[in-house]
Amino acid sequence: MKKWIIALFAAMTFSMAAHATIEVYEFETLQQEQQFKELGNTLRCPKCQNNTIADSNAELAQDLRHKVYEMTKEGKSKDEIVDYMIARYGNFVTYNPPFTLATSILWLGPLAVVLLGFGVIVVRSRKSKQIAKDDKWDQDKEQRLKALLDEEKNDGDKQ
Repeated sequence: MKKWIIALFAAMTFSMAAHATIEVYEFETLQQEQQFKELGNTLRCPKCQNNTIADSNAELAQDLRHKVYEMTKEGKSKDEIVDYMIARYGNFVTYNPPFTLATSILWLGPLAVVLLGFGVIVVRSRKSKQIAKDDKWDQDKEQRLKALLDEEKNDGDKQ
């Protein structure tokens, strides 16, 4: 009898744990179900950083899924639900944030760095070309070089 009680207790414990991990959502129409699945795969979990709310097991993601479910059942459109999530959690909730003043640094910053680097390279190369033009090789320099080489050669012969 004692074995049966322990087995029943173990079965109840494991069945409650298994039931807790599965969320079942029922919808009135197929369109609502598709909208819920699409939103679950396009909204990002604010806690998990790079998981959708459908993939995340965080409590916040579960709350977001439940809120999306409630709003879908109320007949809200996809845009209304996304706007609600953005108003509450910011643009981070979407994987494709809009171009705003706040995100312009993220979008334009790398481009500015590349253009600035290219500009520095062009200016330095023009400056080095100008220095090379100013430092022309003329007859005086040629004669001085020959004199130095001859002097070096003469010093080498003496030793």
